[in-house]
Amino acid sequence: MRSSTEAGPCPAAEPCGGPEHRWTQETAQAIHDLPFNDLIFQAQVTHRANFDPNRVQLSRLLSIKTGGCPEDCAYCSQSARHASGLSASRLMEVRQVLAEARKARDAGATRYCMGAAWRSPKERDMATIIAMVEGVKALGMETCMTLGMLDQGQAQRLKQAGLDYYNHNIDTSEQYYTQIITTRSFADRLDTLANVRDSGIKLCCGGIVGMGEHPLDRVAMLVTLANLPEPPESVPINMLIPIDGTPLADAEPIDPIAFVRMIALARIMMPRSHVRLSAGRTAMSDEMQALCFFAGANSIFVGDTLLTADNPGEDADSALFRRLGIQPMERDGH
Repeated sequence: MRSSTEAGPCPAAEPCGGPEHRWTQETAQAIHDLPFNDLIFQAQVTHRANFDPNRVQLSRLLSIKTGGCPEDCAYCSQSARHASGLSASRLMEVRQVLAEARKARDAGATRYCMGAAWRSPKERDMATIIAMVEGVKALGMETCMTLGMLDQGQAQRLKQAGLDYYNHNIDTSEQYYTQIITTRSFADRLDTLANVRDSGIKLCCGGIVGMGEHPLDRVAMLVTLANLPEPPESVPINMLIPIDGTPLADAEPIDPIAFVRMIALARIMMPRSHVRLSAGRTAMSDEMQALCFFAGANSIFVGDTLLTADNPGEDADSALFRRLGIQPMERDGH
């Protein structure tokens, strides 16, 4: 079994995840491997201690610059190295982004996330990016961006513009990372997370499962996230969407119960974080999504598209929420 920073197990009577606690692979794996009912029960108890179990936060994601990315992420249709058939686009105009943000706000989204297919932002684009952040913030929404790697100066400028969250996923475990990406290192990911955190911006950071990784890698990914100096405030757990033309086009789907275990473990390990049921929901049954919410997921992306992939529309989500008695979370988290 893979090693991690040494620490003892959490007291049984209280959830783990405080900054004073350091997770080991062994402790996290033991919880992950509990009988399913015991795992879900522990996750639900932890969830109820920190959140309203019948509220889910709604975010909207817009691709503000699509395709042409120089990175070689094996799962991504936007890589210029893959024959996915996706055409590259220019950076959107600010007025277009704000028009889309207005529609998302009116449809109930409280957080607006903007993603650009870059290795890192260029100086010539920073003024436009900052104007987008300021404009969305003025609409009364939380702002989030994912632009690739950031240096300290870029992170500070985004903070000054009012950026609330920065998304930068670690994708998988450090051990499996080179099987998925070779154009940037795992350490590069952690450096960007440190620059974002040091600037005062909240972290949105999770990963993808179903990429051929071992179950140990899935747990190791969560150990890395939970052991950051401060766990991410938002933790998206993505189920791989296989895309033609990418190296993972024929990846074997993850077992639904194994995916729910990941949601539950993320909730237990990072009890105060929003755990987002993210990419892959179009391949999930209503029953699987309901189990994920029961296991502690309390955030989703709404809308018909998720960057370049399909996503359930507002009508489908509203219908599911009605059946489950779930209400959208307000901007203040309630």
